[in-house]
Amino acid sequence: MTTRPVIEVENLMRKFGDLTAVDGVTFHVNPGEVFGFLGPNGAGKTTAIGMLCTLLRPTSGLALVNGFDIRTDQARVRQSIGLIFQDPSLDDKLSGRENLKFHAMLYDVPADVLVKRSEQLLDMVDLSERADEVAMHYSGGMKRRLEIVRGLLHRPSVLFLDEPTLGLDPQTRLHIWEYLLTLREREGVTMFMTTHYMEEAEHCDRIAIIDQGKIVGLGTPEALKGMVGGDVVTVRTDDNDRVAAMMQQSLGIETRIDPEGGLIIETSHGDQFIPEMMRVIGECDETVHVNSVHLRRPTLEDVFIKLTGRAIREQDFDKKDDMRKHVRLWRGR
Repeated sequence: MTTRPVIEVENLMRKFGDLTAVDGVTFHVNPGEVFGFLGPNGAGKTTAIGMLCTLLRPTSGLALVNGFDIRTDQARVRQSIGLIFQDPSLDDKLSGRENLKFHAMLYDVPADVLVKRSEQLLDMVDLSERADEVAMHYSGGMKRRLEIVRGLLHRPSVLFLDEPTLGLDPQTRLHIWEYLLTLREREGVTMFMTTHYMEEAEHCDRIAIIDQGKIVGLGTPEALKGMVGGDVVTVRTDDNDRVAAMMQQSLGIETRIDPEGGLIIETSHGDQFIPEMMRVIGECDETVHVNSVHLRRPTLEDVFIKLTGRAIREQDFDKKDDMRKHVRLWRGR
């Protein structure tokens, strides 16, 4: 028996005037899956998640969340999802427990269920002993953990996480993901996340790489990295153009430039290729100096560069892709 996807999206599009923020994306998310949108800021990730959470109305296309149409069944969509916003959304003047009580009121969670559910979730994310403290005294990681508890309080089928660890240090990001994966296992919740952190995307079961509003790659992290090849050799020389021409002419190998100016070569056996590369350079032009050679396995950054021709940069932020102005609308309905 085939299980229906929890999220079904077909040709979804959103325009802001002349800007097409999301450009006809099609994908699905399976029950219990951790599905990620990976791309730079301004790529359309937050706009896409905004439409799926009914914060933004699509310009065109179809999307079902838990079987509910995001256009015609907005109330049912909202009742069946949890959402962790990109920006902090707690009331800092309330305690952690009071923040949860307020959320429970919005979702009509019975008082007895609230007590049992909140204690269970707070314990899972190691916040039980701090739950009665005012949220303004929480660290960034503690606030994120409380937001995750709040998003799961009403037992949603899908938890949306928009850049869930943005601004946190690497160690805290790792801990947040330990909590998320534990909660996924215990709660059975499907997770849909956006991120521009490569190491964070590795936690996903499948990833859609999005750039300029379009999905340019979709698959498991390993399958996507398989598009690059077995090994990645990065060579830095004083004449990359000349070396690139040598690789093409003598070995029939295409090269590309990495963001730091190195020459990238994809090959199935990097350890065997490097001596051959050095031989070709020496025989073709002894005046070319090799400054460094580095061998490694492919990363998702390599995949993104291969598909788009550039690296993900944190500063590429487009304010039109910002969802904050829609938060009040979502909460007030």
